[in-house]
Amino acid sequence: MMNLKFPRRQFLHLAAGAAALPAFPRIAMAQAYPSRPVRIIVGVGAGGPPDIVARLMGQWLSERLGRPFIVENRPGAGTNIATEAVVRAPADGYTLLQATLTNAYNEALYPKLSFNFIRDITPIASIMRTPLVMVVNPAFPAKTVPEFIAFAKTNPGKINMASSGTGNLTHVAGELFKMMAGVDIIHVPYRATPLALAALLTGEVQVMFDLIGTSIEHIRAGKLRALAVTTAARAPSLPDIRPMAEFVPDYEASGWQGVGAPRNTPVEIVERLNQEINAGLADPTLKRRLASLGGVVFTSTPAGFGTFIADETEKWGKVIRAANIKPD
Repeated sequence: MMNLKFPRRQFLHLAAGAAALPAFPRIAMAQAYPSRPVRIIVGVGAGGPPDIVARLMGQWLSERLGRPFIVENRPGAGTNIATEAVVRAPADGYTLLQATLTNAYNEALYPKLSFNFIRDITPIASIMRTPLVMVVNPAFPAKTVPEFIAFAKTNPGKINMASSGTGNLTHVAGELFKMMAGVDIIHVPYRATPLALAALLTGEVQVMFDLIGTSIEHIRAGKLRALAVTTAARAPSLPDIRPMAEFVPDYEASGWQGVGAPRNTPVEIVERLNQEINAGLADPTLKRRLASLGGVVFTSTPAGFGTFIADETEKWGKVIRAANIKPD
Protein backbone atom coordinates (compact mmCIF):
# COMPACT_ATOMS: atom_id res chain seq x y z
CA MET A 1 0.00 0.00 0.00
CA MET A 2 1.26 3.48 -0.79
CA ASN A 3 2.69 5.30 2.22
CA LEU A 4 0.74 8.54 2.46
CA LYS A 5 2.72 11.49 3.76
CA PHE A 6 0.81 13.52 6.31
CA PRO A 7 2.14 17.07 6.78
CA ARG A 8 2.18 18.53 10.26
CA ARG A 9 -0.06 21.44 9.21
CA GLN A 10 -2.73 19.05 7.91
CA PHE A 11 -2.55 16.99 11.10
CA LEU A 12 -3.08 20.04 13.31
CA HIS A 13 -5.99 21.19 11.11
CA LEU A 14 -7.75 17.82 11.49
CA ALA A 15 -7.09 17.77 15.23
CA ALA A 16 -8.77 21.17 15.56
CA GLY A 17 -11.70 20.02 13.43
CA ALA A 18 -12.27 16.93 15.53
CA ALA A 19 -12.83 19.06 18.59
CA ALA A 20 -15.75 20.78 16.88
CA LEU A 21 -17.76 17.61 16.13
CA PRO A 22 -21.24 17.21 17.71
CA ALA A 23 -20.69 16.28 21.31
CA PHE A 24 -23.96 15.23 22.97
CA PRO A 25 -24.13 11.52 22.01
CA ARG A 26 -20.43 11.20 22.67
CA ILE A 27 -20.68 12.78 26.11
CA ALA A 28 -23.10 10.02 27.10
CA MET A 29 -20.64 7.45 25.74
CA ALA A 30 -17.80 8.99 27.70
CA GLN A 31 -19.82 8.99 30.93
CA ALA A 32 -20.43 5.26 30.54
CA TYR A 33 -16.80 4.57 29.64
CA PRO A 34 -15.35 2.12 30.35
CA SER A 35 -18.04 -0.51 30.69
CA ARG A 36 -15.69 -3.44 30.01
CA PRO A 37 -11.93 -4.19 30.08
CA VAL A 38 -9.58 -1.99 28.05
CA ARG A 39 -6.52 -3.33 26.23
CA ILE A 40 -3.21 -1.45 26.15
CA ILE A 41 -1.16 -2.82 23.24
CA VAL A 42 2.62 -2.67 23.75
CA GLY A 43 5.02 -3.16 20.85
CA VAL A 44 7.81 -4.81 22.85
CA GLY A 45 8.04 -7.90 25.01
CA ALA A 46 7.25 -8.12 28.70
CA GLY A 47 9.77 -6.60 31.08
CA GLY A 48 11.05 -3.74 28.95
CA PRO A 49 10.52 -0.09 29.97
CA PRO A 50 7.46 0.47 27.70
CA ASP A 51 5.86 -2.66 29.14
CA ILE A 52 6.57 -1.64 32.73
CA VAL A 53 5.26 1.89 32.16
CA ALA A 54 2.12 0.53 30.49
CA ARG A 55 1.48 -1.75 33.44
CA LEU A 56 2.00 1.05 35.96
CA MET A 57 -0.38 3.33 34.09
CA GLY A 58 -2.81 0.48 33.45
CA GLN A 59 -2.98 -0.23 37.18
CA TRP A 60 -3.59 3.46 37.89
CA LEU A 61 -6.37 3.69 35.30
CA SER A 62 -7.95 0.45 36.54
CA GLU A 63 -8.17 1.87 40.06
CA ARG A 64 -9.47 5.24 38.87
CA LEU A 65 -12.02 4.03 36.32
CA GLY A 66 -13.14 0.77 37.88
CA ARG A 67 -12.42 -1.55 34.95
CA PRO A 68 -9.32 -3.59 34.12
CA PHE A 69 -6.76 -2.01 31.79
CA ILE A 70 -4.95 -5.07 30.49
CA VAL A 71 -1.50 -4.92 28.90
CA GLU A 72 -1.12 -7.03 25.77
CA ASN A 73 2.40 -7.45 24.36
CA ARG A 74 2.72 -7.68 20.58
CA PRO A 75 6.43 -7.37 19.84
CA GLY A 76 7.95 -7.46 16.38
CA ALA A 77 8.75 -5.39 13.29
CA GLY A 78 10.01 -2.44 15.29
CA THR A 79 6.65 -2.01 17.13
CA ASN A 80 4.75 -1.91 13.81
CA ILE A 81 2.77 -5.09 14.56
CA ALA A 82 1.33 -3.51 17.70
CA THR A 83 0.64 -0.20 16.01
CA GLU A 84 -1.19 -1.82 13.10
CA ALA A 85 -3.33 -3.84 15.53
CA VAL A 86 -4.48 -0.59 17.16
CA VAL A 87 -4.97 1.18 13.83
CA ARG A 88 -7.34 -1.60 12.75
CA ALA A 89 -9.22 -1.77 16.08
CA PRO A 90 -12.63 -0.14 16.64
CA ALA A 91 -12.37 3.53 17.59
CA ASP A 92 -14.28 3.07 20.84
CA GLY A 93 -11.60 3.60 23.51
CA TYR A 94 -11.22 -0.09 24.34
CA THR A 95 -7.95 -0.60 22.44
CA LEU A 96 -5.09 1.75 23.29
CA LEU A 97 -1.49 1.93 22.11
CA GLN A 98 1.56 2.45 24.27
CA ALA A 99 3.17 4.98 21.91
CA THR A 100 6.92 5.56 21.91
CA LEU A 101 9.56 7.50 20.00
CA THR A 102 9.92 4.45 17.75
CA ASN A 103 6.47 5.16 16.32
CA ALA A 104 7.53 8.68 15.36
CA TYR A 105 10.52 7.66 13.29
CA ASN A 106 9.22 4.39 11.84
CA GLU A 107 7.62 6.28 8.95
CA ALA A 108 11.09 7.16 7.69
CA LEU A 109 12.65 3.85 8.68
CA TYR A 110 9.93 1.71 7.07
CA PRO A 111 8.75 3.53 3.91
CA LYS A 112 6.12 0.93 2.93
CA LEU A 113 3.99 0.77 6.06
CA SER A 114 0.27 0.10 5.57
CA PHE A 115 -0.60 2.89 8.00
CA ASN A 116 0.51 6.42 8.84
CA PHE A 117 1.06 6.94 12.54
CA ILE A 118 0.12 10.63 12.61
CA ARG A 119 -2.99 10.10 10.49
CA ASP A 120 -4.22 6.85 12.00
CA ILE A 121 -3.48 7.17 15.74
CA THR A 122 -5.24 9.73 17.94
CA PRO A 123 -2.88 11.16 20.60
CA ILE A 124 -4.25 10.89 24.14
CA ALA A 125 -1.50 11.77 26.60
CA SER A 126 2.24 11.74 27.04
CA ILE A 127 3.65 9.97 30.09
CA MET A 128 7.39 10.42 30.39
CA ARG A 129 10.64 11.26 28.65
CA THR A 130 13.81 9.22 29.11
CA PRO A 131 17.17 10.98 28.83
CA LEU A 132 20.23 9.34 27.35
CA VAL A 133 23.82 9.88 28.37
CA MET A 134 26.93 10.03 26.19
CA VAL A 135 29.41 7.64 27.81
CA VAL A 136 32.96 6.69 26.91
CA ASN A 137 35.39 4.07 28.11
CA PRO A 138 37.55 5.65 30.86
CA ALA A 139 40.67 4.87 28.81
CA PHE A 140 39.46 7.19 26.06
CA PRO A 141 41.51 10.41 26.15
CA ALA A 142 38.58 12.88 26.00
CA LYS A 143 37.13 13.97 29.33
CA THR A 144 34.66 16.51 27.95
CA VAL A 145 32.44 16.83 24.88
CA PRO A 146 34.67 19.56 23.32
CA GLU A 147 37.69 17.30 23.81
CA PHE A 148 35.79 14.40 22.23
CA ILE A 149 34.81 16.51 19.21
CA ALA A 150 38.38 17.77 18.80
CA PHE A 151 39.77 14.22 18.99
CA ALA A 152 37.17 12.95 16.50
CA LYS A 153 37.97 15.71 14.01
CA THR A 154 41.69 14.98 14.12
CA ASN A 155 41.07 11.21 13.97
CA PRO A 156 38.19 10.79 11.46
CA GLY A 157 36.80 7.28 11.21
CA LYS A 158 38.86 6.00 14.15
CA ILE A 159 36.21 6.16 16.90
CA ASN A 160 33.68 3.33 17.14
CA MET A 161 30.18 4.10 18.48
CA ALA A 162 28.14 1.24 19.89
CA SER A 163 24.37 0.98 19.73
CA SER A 164 21.85 -1.65 20.79
CA GLY A 165 20.65 -2.04 17.21
CA THR A 166 20.43 -0.28 13.88
CA GLY A 167 17.67 2.31 13.80
CA ASN A 168 16.88 2.42 17.50
CA LEU A 169 17.26 5.39 19.82
CA THR A 170 20.85 4.62 20.86
CA HIS A 171 21.75 4.70 17.17
CA VAL A 172 19.80 7.72 15.93
CA ALA A 173 20.87 9.83 18.93
CA GLY A 174 24.48 9.16 17.93
CA GLU A 175 23.75 9.97 14.29
CA LEU A 176 22.18 13.29 15.35
CA PHE A 177 25.36 14.07 17.31
CA LYS A 178 27.54 13.20 14.31
CA MET A 179 25.53 15.51 12.07
CA MET A 180 25.38 18.44 14.48
CA ALA A 181 28.98 18.18 15.73
CA GLY A 182 30.37 17.50 12.25
CA VAL A 183 32.36 14.41 13.21
CA ASP A 184 33.05 11.11 11.45
CA ILE A 185 32.66 8.18 13.84
CA ILE A 186 31.81 4.59 12.95
CA HIS A 187 28.53 3.03 14.04
CA VAL A 188 28.84 -0.53 15.41
CA PRO A 189 25.42 -2.09 16.08
CA TYR A 190 24.91 -4.87 18.64
CA ARG A 191 21.83 -7.01 19.13
CA ALA A 192 21.05 -5.76 22.62
CA THR A 193 22.10 -3.12 25.13
CA PRO A 194 24.05 -5.54 27.40
CA LEU A 195 26.20 -6.61 24.43
CA ALA A 196 26.86 -3.00 23.43
CA LEU A 197 27.75 -2.02 26.99
CA ALA A 198 30.06 -5.03 27.32
CA ALA A 199 31.91 -3.90 24.20
CA LEU A 200 32.22 -0.39 25.63
CA LEU A 201 33.44 -1.63 29.00
CA THR A 202 36.16 -3.76 27.40
CA GLY A 203 37.27 -0.98 25.03
CA GLU A 204 36.14 -2.76 21.86
CA VAL A 205 34.24 0.47 21.11
CA GLN A 206 34.86 3.92 22.53
CA VAL A 207 31.51 5.69 22.90
CA MET A 208 27.79 5.05 23.24
CA PHE A 209 24.62 7.09 23.62
CA ASP A 210 22.79 4.96 26.16
CA LEU A 211 19.69 5.25 28.29
CA ILE A 212 20.68 6.57 31.70
CA GLY A 213 18.96 3.68 33.48
CA THR A 214 21.25 1.04 31.96
CA SER A 215 24.52 3.01 32.25
CA ILE A 216 24.15 4.77 35.57
CA GLU A 217 25.62 2.05 37.80
CA HIS A 218 28.67 1.75 35.53
CA ILE A 219 29.06 5.54 35.72
CA ARG A 220 28.81 5.54 39.51
CA ALA A 221 31.35 2.71 39.71
CA GLY A 222 33.81 4.61 37.52
CA LYS A 223 33.66 1.97 34.78
CA LEU A 224 32.23 4.48 32.29
CA ARG A 225 32.79 8.22 31.98
CA ALA A 226 29.70 10.37 31.34
CA LEU A 227 30.35 13.35 29.06
CA ALA A 228 26.83 14.79 28.68
CA VAL A 229 23.13 14.03 29.03
CA THR A 230 21.06 14.39 25.89
CA THR A 231 18.10 16.36 27.22
CA ALA A 232 17.95 20.15 27.14
CA ALA A 233 18.18 20.32 30.95
CA ARG A 234 20.20 18.31 33.43
CA ALA A 235 18.81 14.89 34.30
CA PRO A 236 17.69 14.45 37.93
CA SER A 237 19.52 11.10 38.16
CA LEU A 238 22.84 12.62 36.97
CA PRO A 239 22.65 16.19 38.25
CA ASP A 240 26.38 16.85 37.86
CA ILE A 241 26.49 16.00 34.15
CA ARG A 242 25.95 18.90 31.78
CA PRO A 243 23.46 18.82 28.89
CA MET A 244 24.81 18.22 25.39
CA ALA A 245 23.15 21.45 24.21
CA GLU A 246 25.73 23.43 26.17
CA PHE A 247 28.37 22.09 23.78
CA VAL A 248 26.33 21.36 20.64
CA PRO A 249 23.62 24.05 20.49
CA ASP A 250 20.04 22.80 20.08
CA TYR A 251 21.00 19.13 20.44
CA GLU A 252 18.24 17.13 22.16
CA ALA A 253 17.45 13.44 22.11
CA SER A 254 15.29 11.46 24.48
CA GLY A 255 13.01 8.50 24.49
CA TRP A 256 9.39 9.12 25.32
CA GLN A 257 6.22 7.23 26.00
CA GLY A 258 2.55 8.05 25.85
CA VAL A 259 -0.85 6.66 24.98
CA GLY A 260 -2.76 6.75 21.69
CA ALA A 261 -5.96 5.28 20.26
CA PRO A 262 -7.40 4.54 16.82
CA ARG A 263 -8.31 7.50 14.64
CA ASN A 264 -11.80 8.92 15.33
CA THR A 265 -11.92 7.74 18.95
CA PRO A 266 -14.53 10.00 20.59
CA VAL A 267 -13.06 13.26 21.82
CA GLU A 268 -14.74 12.94 25.22
CA ILE A 269 -13.13 9.54 25.84
CA VAL A 270 -9.74 10.92 24.77
CA GLU A 271 -10.14 13.88 27.13
CA ARG A 272 -11.23 11.70 30.04
CA LEU A 273 -8.25 9.39 29.61
CA ASN A 274 -5.96 12.40 29.33
CA GLN A 275 -7.27 13.81 32.62
CA GLU A 276 -6.85 10.51 34.44
CA ILE A 277 -3.35 9.90 33.07
CA ASN A 278 -2.27 13.42 34.02
CA ALA A 279 -3.69 12.84 37.50
CA GLY A 280 -1.49 9.74 37.73
CA LEU A 281 1.57 11.73 36.66
CA ALA A 282 0.91 14.09 39.58
CA ASP A 283 0.73 11.21 42.06
CA PRO A 284 3.97 11.06 44.13
CA THR A 285 4.09 7.25 44.26
CA LEU A 286 3.68 6.84 40.51
CA LYS A 287 6.19 9.64 39.86
CA ARG A 288 8.76 7.81 41.98
CA ARG A 289 8.17 4.57 40.07
CA LEU A 290 8.70 6.33 36.75
CA ALA A 291 11.81 8.05 38.08
CA SER A 292 13.21 4.65 39.09
CA LEU A 293 13.05 3.72 35.39
CA GLY A 294 15.16 6.75 34.51
CA GLY A 295 12.16 8.74 33.30
CA VAL A 296 11.05 12.33 33.77
CA VAL A 297 7.29 12.96 33.95
CA PHE A 298 5.97 14.53 30.76
CA THR A 299 2.37 15.83 30.83
CA SER A 300 0.40 17.27 27.93
CA THR A 301 -3.03 17.83 26.46
CA PRO A 302 -4.07 15.57 23.57
CA ALA A 303 -3.41 18.41 21.12
CA GLY A 304 -0.08 19.19 22.74
CA PHE A 305 0.99 15.56 22.52
CA GLY A 306 -0.06 15.49 18.89
CA THR A 307 2.04 18.55 18.09
CA PHE A 308 4.99 16.98 19.89
CA ILE A 309 4.62 13.74 17.90
CA ALA A 310 4.47 15.66 14.62
CA ASP A 311 7.63 17.57 15.52
CA GLU A 312 9.46 14.40 16.56
CA THR A 313 8.40 12.63 13.35
CA GLU A 314 9.80 15.45 11.24
CA LYS A 315 13.02 15.76 13.26
CA TRP A 316 13.99 12.10 13.35
CA GLY A 317 12.83 11.46 9.80
CA LYS A 318 15.44 13.98 8.65
CA VAL A 319 18.15 12.21 10.66
CA ILE A 320 17.23 8.75 9.37
CA ARG A 321 17.12 9.88 5.76
CA ALA A 322 20.35 11.90 6.00
CA ALA A 323 22.19 8.97 7.60
CA ASN A 324 20.56 6.53 5.16
CA ILE A 325 19.54 4.24 8.02
CA LYS A 326 17.82 1.02 6.97
CA PRO A 327 16.16 -1.51 9.31
CA ASP A 328 18.02 -4.77 9.89
